[in-house]
Amino acid sequence: MRLVAALAALGLGLAAAASSAQSPGDPAAGEDIYLDRCVMCHAPDGGGQGPSLNGLFGRKAGSMAGFAYSAALKESGLTWTGPELDRFLADPRQAAPGTAMPITVPDPKQRADLISYFASRR
Repeated sequence: MRLVAALAALGLGLAAAASSAQSPGDPAAGEDIYLDRCVMCHAPDGGGQGPSLNGLFGRKAGSMAGFAYSAALKESGLTWTGPELDRFLADPRQAAPGTAMPITVPDPKQRADLISYFASRR
């Protein structure tokens, strides 16, 4: 009986973990979101109000040469991984207090799509 209860508890725990895990995004949908919401500041070739997001995935925050990052972002210790991008896009000013990034992406599906798009452009 204890074994059955333990297995049931394990199953519930695994189900909860699976439901809270970030679902894989759609890079094509992420590109559409990027073009609609991000490109106006984050131009692909640089020179925008924000830094280029080309090669973003795996890069240390605030490290792209030639862009004047806020001290908050340079000192944040963030590296642009899926979980860090998810947290930052959900609330940049919470993830890196003092950052100049004002835009949030509150929808988890849109964040997953953007992250998938960024990951595809390594």
